[in-house]
Amino acid sequence: MTTKSDNVRKTRIIAILIGILLIPINNLWLMRGATWGSSYPTTFSLFFNVIFVLFFITLFNLFLQHSLPSFALNTSELLLIYTMLSVASGISGLDMMQVLITFVGGVKWMATTENEWQNLFFHYIPDWLVVSDVVVLSGFHEGDSSIYLKSHIVRWLTPVLVWSGFISLLAFVMLCLTVIVRKQWIENEKLSYPIIQLPLHLTLKPELFLRNKVMWIGFILAGGVDFINGLHFLYPAVPGFGGQLYDLQPFFTTPPWNAIGWTPIPIFPYAVGLAFFMPLDLSFSCWFFYLFWKAERVFGSVLGLRNFPNFPYIEAQTSGAYIGLCVLAIWGTRHHIRQMFSTVFFRKKIHNTDSAQEPISYANALFGALIGFTLLIAFSVRAGMTFWASMIFFIIYFVLSIGITRMRAELGSPVHDLHRAGAHYMMVDTLGSRAFTAGDLTIFSFYQFFNRAYRGHIMPHQLEGFKLAERSRMHLKIFFWAIVIAAVVSSVTSFWAALDSFYRFGVSNVGKVPESFGQLQRWLSLPSSVDYGAGLAMGTGFSFTFLLAVLRMNLFWWPLHPAGYAVASNWSMNLFWFSILISWVIKYTILRSGGLKLHRQGIPFFTGIILGEFIIGGFWMMRGAFLGVPTYKFLF
Repeated sequence: MTTKSDNVRKTRIIAILIGILLIPINNLWLMRGATWGSSYPTTFSLFFNVIFVLFFITLFNLFLQHSLPSFALNTSELLLIYTMLSVASGISGLDMMQVLITFVGGVKWMATTENEWQNLFFHYIPDWLVVSDVVVLSGFHEGDSSIYLKSHIVRWLTPVLVWSGFISLLAFVMLCLTVIVRKQWIENEKLSYPIIQLPLHLTLKPELFLRNKVMWIGFILAGGVDFINGLHFLYPAVPGFGGQLYDLQPFFTTPPWNAIGWTPIPIFPYAVGLAFFMPLDLSFSCWFFYLFWKAERVFGSVLGLRNFPNFPYIEAQTSGAYIGLCVLAIWGTRHHIRQMFSTVFFRKKIHNTDSAQEPISYANALFGALIGFTLLIAFSVRAGMTFWASMIFFIIYFVLSIGITRMRAELGSPVHDLHRAGAHYMMVDTLGSRAFTAGDLTIFSFYQFFNRAYRGHIMPHQLEGFKLAERSRMHLKIFFWAIVIAAVVSSVTSFWAALDSFYRFGVSNVGKVPESFGQLQRWLSLPSSVDYGAGLAMGTGFSFTFLLAVLRMNLFWWPLHPAGYAVASNWSMNLFWFSILISWVIKYTILRSGGLKLHRQGIPFFTGIILGEFIIGGFWMMRGAFLGVPTYKFLF
């Protein structure tokens, strides 16, 4: 009798070494792209830069399979590299390191007599969190300098090591939590994981995939548009296709309709392709609830509530909705968690929670999560936060992380940004800034680098990596430690890539500094009290999410998914709702007219659309990043 371990594919150390070597190059691409404003791939659920690298590694690997088969990588090794680069990109992306580096090197630089930052909160910032030397920072902000000077390296070394350790610890806690739910969400419930369909199709049977004519039709259509648009950017005489965000707001100029705000109707081929893999009920719910949120604004205008600055508290409702998604996910996993605790604490042998085949044992995963959580709180307290504020902050953060991860695994939303709906926003918006010390608020402002938006969140990529490992029969223990290595290497090399780029060309995204610390200035100068409206809105979002879940479980025809309610309020949904609507119409028509057979036949076409846009668009963005010139951007 064969066991599961007998079917595990061999995963060689060379795959991990290739991943380690590619991470600094990948991070340099991201930072150079951010410097020149040419690419922000981590604002979308599927990172185009990683697909770009995977595509060419797969092509080269096919060559090796025919010429030097002993040197060729197997499917599990290719997907291990993909997952390492995805986690690394999340750390190095716009919603983590690209914001943190501006905080570390910008908060002291941007203090002026007018903003009074120095008197308000500088004495709450530990020296080991930031760089204060004005001479060192001048090159960072103005460019035409180098990080490879001894004086620069010495000043940056401590903050780089401190924050790299913090990010690595954050990633490790999320990885331990992922191990705890992995078996239930991957093997028992068999969730769909729509985001990983392209890397799976590309690597499981690459020759068959690359010979598919339907795939190449989609590739040429989407890639051809980007090729021509890129030429149009360089040579305006060449006609282009689209490229405009047509806004509906100018057509609604009178109250109450003018309350809808910015309402663009763009079409992005890659978004249409990715939305094709979403379940119909979620794709329908995404565009339906996007219009629902617009209607809520109009309804508030009818009631005369537009004068209330935060009405209709969309961010607070979104926070409550994501907490609701987490509670629903944990409730659905409760039996697995109960059995896991029985196994860990009472040594009960339960077959469904046997951790022998897990990346690490459940006991070690639980212990690792608790130790990591404790160290995060200790770091925060050492930095100046109170114990209770740091405890609540990280509980909320990991609750939101679990909710996003579950939503991505089950439904594959193309975006999930949660602007102004992170942990510290929830705490200050509901309890008021008076409830917290100045030290709390100061560290909240630093922590905005990973709470400002959750678009490039790494925990979903960790879980999706485990799903890829399961599909490719990868050795899970090796996979676990490869992800740990990727997080550590990316944390350090992201700093290197950012400092190398910014000392050459000048800092980018500097606006995130006044966004976060200008907000801190307002919190300290004009303290706020409890906002009962925000608390009520959060409760409303939580309750409505549960209501939608109950209706969905009890009425088989109910078309609205609770995740759509949460996702559709995101800022990024402004850019993607119409693409999702187009994709929903296409998929609905295909299923109605041709059933599952026609749907399966259409899958290569839509994977080709995604791949074509990512490869051709990736070429243009790589050109802009490494040549240091403006270039065509296909993402937004």
